[in-house]
Amino acid sequence: MLGGREGIADGAPDVNRAMCPSRGILEHVTSRWAVLVLAALLARTYRFSELRRTVGGVSEKMLAQTLQTLERDGFVVREAKAVVPPHVEYSLTAGGREAAEQVFGLARWSERQVSAVEEARAAYDERRRGKESPSGV
Repeated sequence: MLGGREGIADGAPDVNRAMCPSRGILEHVTSRWAVLVLAALLARTYRFSELRRTVGGVSEKMLAQTLQTLERDGFVVREAKAVVPPHVEYSLTAGGREAAEQVFGLARWSERQVSAVEEARAAYDERRRGKESPSGV
């Protein structure tokens, strides 16, 4: 529910309430790296090293933390394979797939908006420069 009303009688989750537990979930699935990890896992199962190469710029530590958070929340399954050499694979749960579909759409939307946002930023910066006084205040 996105109503923003405090004190909902039925106690239903409302992300606009300060103490609503859904905020933590939203924070986890929309974090910088979780969006990219979820979007990648939407395509297929990955080993850790493959996922790190796919999600450009993520450090090993941040990827491990992100995967642990998503696993703890029930969005990702970590499966250790007893093969030689042993390895671990990561895949989405049903809930993880649902979350990934949502953030994947957001990621694709952001890609389509790059030019428009860059133009808006340049126009904003130009307007701000024009409003500055000669003294720099």
